[in-house]
Amino acid sequence: MPQQPPIRSTPTRPSRPDASMSLLTNVMDHSLDDGYAEAAARKKAAGDGGLPKTLRARLGLALGLVLAALVVTVGAAQARVAAPVVAKEREELINRIDRETGTADKLEKSVDQLRDDVTTRQREALKHTGDSGQADLVGILSGAVEVHGPGVKLVVNDAKEASTGGDGNPRETSGFSDTGRVRDRDMQRVVNGLWESGAEAISINGQRLTALSAIRAAGDAILVDNKPLVPPYTVLAVGDGQRLSTRFQDSADGLYLHALQENYGIRTAISVEDDLRLPAAPSVIVRTAEPRTEKGTS
Repeated sequence: MPQQPPIRSTPTRPSRPDASMSLLTNVMDHSLDDGYAEAAARKKAAGDGGLPKTLRARLGLALGLVLAALVVTVGAAQARVAAPVVAKEREELINRIDRETGTADKLEKSVDQLRDDVTTRQREALKHTGDSGQADLVGILSGAVEVHGPGVKLVVNDAKEASTGGDGNPRETSGFSDTGRVRDRDMQRVVNGLWESGAEAISINGQRLTALSAIRAAGDAILVDNKPLVPPYTVLAVGDGQRLSTRFQDSADGLYLHALQENYGIRTAISVEDDLRLPAAPSVIVRTAEPRTEKGTS
């Protein structure tokens, strides 16, 4: 058989390097530091240094530094001078508050002494009329005298996770379940329920209630006769202890308080006490009605 000629491969021509590859190689081989160095050399040769060269420029720089140092020094000196003044004014204000508080305490003691004197004189006057028992009853019911006897102790407190609500009425907001604060309306219902259940005398956090007492709100605080109270609210009611407790818990207001405990986490505790002591009301103004006769009528 005839032999076939050997197959010879044609040498391939090397391909041209890619332009982007050449640019990347150039960037890697020639760092930008050379450009920065060259620019710095030109700037130095031209005499453009970092500090001013002329006398006026140097004087301006020095003056600016002096002014800055002066401002800092004056500010520090004023702060040191003002600190004792502020401390002195604060101390004077505290002393003034202490003096006014002491004066108010003395006036309150004087009012208590005058009230006791008036009560004693009233009893002495009524003894001559033979109606001292009626006077004692009126004094107890009006809150003008101190009373003690059996009754119930009711403690009403905010929920454990209570927080401030909106506009002093947290239960009117959608998130009241997260606030759990006791409102003035709640205490009004509690007090009215105790009166209806047979209480003869009631006090809240040591504040004696009368027929003229008002329970209302000022922001988040509950006021009793314009005196702010803070939780927990301790309500003392003199009366037939066990009967008073049972009748109150079974009343509409007692069930309302129980609903607050179940639904909003408000904490309540009621107990029967053998002897409770309630102070007299701070001031009792008794007004009486008299018949009016028309003059000049036939």
